[in-house]
Amino acid sequence: EAEKRRKARNDTSMRPLDVLLATNMISVGVDVPRLGLMVVGGQPKSTAEYIQATSRVGRSAAGPGLVVTALNWARPRDLSHYESFEHFHATFYRHVEALSVTPFAPRSLDRGLSAVLTSLIRHQDDVTSANPAPQSLDPQESSVAFIDIIRTRAEDLTSDASVGDAVSEGIKIRADAWLHQKGQAGEILGYRQKKDGKTVGLLQNPSEGPWGLWTCPTSLREVEPGVNLLLAEESGGDDQSLPWEFPSGDDEQTAEDDGSAEMSEDEVRDARATPPAVRPT
Repeated sequence: EAEKRRKARNDTSMRPLDVLLATNMISVGVDVPRLGLMVVGGQPKSTAEYIQATSRVGRSAAGPGLVVTALNWARPRDLSHYESFEHFHATFYRHVEALSVTPFAPRSLDRGLSAVLTSLIRHQDDVTSANPAPQSLDPQESSVAFIDIIRTRAEDLTSDASVGDAVSEGIKIRADAWLHQKGQAGEILGYRQKKDGKTVGLLQNPSEGPWGLWTCPTSLREVEPGVNLLLAEESGGDDQSLPWEFPSGDDEQTAEDDGSAEMSEDEVRDARATPPAVRPT
């Protein structure tokens, strides 16, 4: 009976959490609407991290959130932020660190060139901005008009003419793909697909499939595909045994003594390729 009471007292699965200790990892994609108060221990080294972490609270329409920053007077950086607290928070977007991406690198062009080209074309006037515009526009003419602008920008930043050549070639390849898709019979080509049974999208979302020439991210979070995780809650219990056994110290010692612990390169490679056992739920 005493054991049951102890387990019930220690069982927190049905209790709501009032206080949660977190590291800076809370700044990555945590979206819990009921979080309303955050205490930040010290000024984070990154302004972007500070903005992301503190924006985890106050995400509900039911009320605002409150962030309390507890600065350390013994740290010169914390003291500097304390002395300019109001001005820093009024202008902290100016202090966001630059992204560590090499301008016009090949992978950067793969991910961003189509989006830049589309923005330049659509912002010309109301005609080019309309969703059905790709059907009536000439891909070669529309794209060539901006080759020199993007090429010059690339060469100025990198001081490398070959980068400008790669930009020009990439734009021409995208124009050819646009022209090919435009020629599909019975379809109207738009920037985005519409649910009218006729309009197909030139631009593709990163979540729709493999990355293509006209895949356009809508934010920097879509530069790489997302990974879905399924978290299974285990009820626990003494009657549930694990589908594997942990080796004991005696077994390890015996394996070392008789040399059976040594594995060939092929065996190591096979072991790494074998997925670990998981507990069924």
